[in-house]
Formats: sequence, structure tokens, C-alpha cells
Amino acid sequence: MPYEGASILHADLDAFYASVEQHLDPTLRGRPIAVGGNVVLAASYEARACGVHSGMPGWRAKLLCPDLRFVGGHFREYQRLGDAVIEVLRDFTPWVERVSIDEAFLDVAGSVHLFGAPAAIAATIRGRVRDELGLPVSVGVATTKHLAKVASQVAKPDGIVVVDRGAERAFLDPLPVELIWGVGAATRERLHGAGIRTVGELAASSPSTLQRLLGTAIGTKLGFLAANEDQRSVEGGRRAKSMGAQAALGRRAVSRTLLWSTFAFVADRVAPRLRAARRAGRTVTVRVRFVGMRSVTRSITLPWPVSTTTTITEVAVGLAQAALADHPGEREVTLLALSVSNLVDESSLQLELPVLDDDPHRPGTEAGSARWAVDRAVDTVRERFGRAAVGYAPVVFREDGGVPDEFRELAEADARDAPPPDAR
Repeated sequence: MPYEGASILHADLDAFYASVEQHLDPTLRGRPIAVGGNVVLAASYEARACGVHSGMPGWRAKLLCPDLRFVGGHFREYQRLGDAVIEVLRDFTPWVERVSIDEAFLDVAGSVHLFGAPAAIAATIRGRVRDELGLPVSVGVATTKHLAKVASQVAKPDGIVVVDRGAERAFLDPLPVELIWGVGAATRERLHGAGIRTVGELAASSPSTLQRLLGTAIGTKLGFLAANEDQRSVEGGRRAKSMGAQAALGRRAVSRTLLWSTFAFVADRVAPRLRAARRAGRTVTVRVRFVGMRSVTRSITLPWPVSTTTTITEVAVGLAQAALADHPGEREVTLLALSVSNLVDESSLQLELPVLDDDPHRPGTEAGSARWAVDRAVDTVRERFGRAAVGYAPVVFREDGGVPDEFRELAEADARDAPPPDAR
């Protein structure tokens, strides 16, 4: 008979980047540390206890925690150890879905006859990751992906929480709303302002109330998740359905320069990943977020798939300009996001006969193939000499927030294809 208990696990490495640094240098263990310098990229639990968190300016972190020690990031070690943890997980089941460098879902329903109950598997995973790799990991066990992720957050640091079938509501209802997947600081404040502070209160709220507060898509999604309505399965070995990235801007006045520099930067995160996977996409989507969390999305499906950085930038800027033209009262933006979907394989380039116009957006034209060749030359140089060796002018001269490229790449590398957690 198929296993009918809670069999979905969410394994989440604790304070991963800081934990790796403490593993590499044992003298840092038990001390408040932060990866970064001008900006906190990651903080140990000891630093978090003082109020230090990622994204915080370094000077403020030092003010909150005078004993804080900043360390440089060992980015290759982050990738190596993150990959090693995934290999440990795959020893228990082929159904492993990696969602970021430091977390993954597992479905162990077919493994209980080999390794015991899911709770025992979770305990064995924790022990192996600690003994073999020197890292702490928290594991949630539940009947759905969403609930397993919430359980792993409750289990932190370095613990296990099992939510058995039938106990879901008793577990979820008292928890704070910010533990729901997708509730960030701004959404939390909106919910708190409406008197919604717990998951139970969120689940009891009417769909119309949530949609009015948060918008139709987010309000509907969070309502489903709060009610534990999540029919997604663990997708082991899944291929990308889309690739995307975004840039948070604070509050910036809308300008042509801002759109070009930001989308060039974001496209330079997305397009190389497409090319590395030998993929190209026909649909380009942009999201423009205004002050107050209001946002608008625009997309276009091209007649041909694209993967060149300049083309994706140009299409994204055009979409954003159209979105802004439809909202003339919005003068400031806080975030610009870009994704490419409707992906197909692109192992080579099919050249066109020069009988039509030389549209650079079409990969096979003379202009389009020149872009294709330049991008691959850039990719080759970066692979050999590092990302900083060569770049596109709008990106190189863009004023940035101080986050190293290597850190951005790690954060995007494994989570790049995971869509927002849609319930149902």
C-alpha cells in the first residue's frame, strides 16, 4: 500500500553562508559574524540575536553589535557545500527538488520501507549533514510542500518539526503570518494593519478582503496557503520553465536612464543563464512595482526565441515604458523585474538568408547573429577570467548596492527557475 502519512520534507540549512564561514574557521563558532562589509550579506544566529540581518548597512550592524566580525565570502565553498548537501538528500530518494542553494524539498513516500518513517529519515539527514559536512540543517515534515517549509522555519535552528496528517490546522493557526511563504515585511504590515496577525486569521479572511489588501493574485495565493491548500508535488529533476531576476531600487524617480541601466543589469543576470543551459525563450515579462507595493506586469510573446542580453534588455525596456505610459500618475518605482519563459532548446543558431529586413531581435539575421556571437564571447571570457573581466557598459557603469556579483549568482543559481508558490 502507498504511504499515506506526512512524507514531504523541507531541508533548510541554517544561516548557511555564515555557518559555512564558521565551519571553515572554527575560531568563529559561537561568535557574531556577518558576511560582507559595507552591506550585510548574511548574519550568524549570534549576530541575529543583536538585531543584525541581511541587507543592513555595515555601520548600523556594528552599532547594534559592537563585537560583530565581518568576513569575506568563500563563494566556491558555498556552492561546493550546497551541492554536497543535495547529494546527501539524494541518497534517500530521487525525488529531490532544489529550490535554492541551501534548501530543497524531498518526497520520501517511496523510501520508508528502506529508511524508516519520514521523521527518522529527517533525523538521519540532520546527522549526516552535521557529521559529514559540519553544517546545521533544519527539517520540516508535512503533507504538503508549503506546510513542510513552514515546519522547517519553526524547527530552526538545527531542529526537526513533524506535522502529522490531521494536525495541520492546530499547527498552522497560531503561527505569525510572516511564516507563510511569500509574506515579506511590506505584506506583513498590510495584514497587520487589517488586524490579521496569525495564519488562522489569514485563513479565516474572505477572499475579497485579501484581494483588496494585496491584489488579486497575491491575495488569492496567500488565502490558499493559509488554508494549507497546496497540491504541488515534489518535482525531482525538473527543467526550467522560466528564468528571471529582479532589482530592488528603494524609491527612484522614473527615467529613461533608470530603465535602461536597470534592465541591462537584470538581463545580464538572466541571459547568461539561458545560454549556459542552451535555452532561449519566446515570452518576455516585466514587472514594475510602484510605491505602496502597487505593481503592474506586461509581457510579449515573440515569433522567435531569444537569449541575447541586448535584445532581452530592449524588449524589457519597451514593455516597461508601455506599462508606465498606462500609469502616468506613478512617478517613482521601487522594483523592476524581468523573466523569460516559453523556453526551447537552443544548441546552435540557424542563420537566415538576407532577403528580409535586418532586425537585430531576430537571432538569424546578420545583426541578430552578431549579438549572438558577442554574447558567447563574453560568456567565454567570464568563464575563464571571472565575471568582472568584461561587461556591458550600462551594467559596468551602473550605480549598484554593493552586493558582490558572486553572491548574486549563488542566490540566483538554484532558485532561478522556481516560480512563486502557487497553490492548487
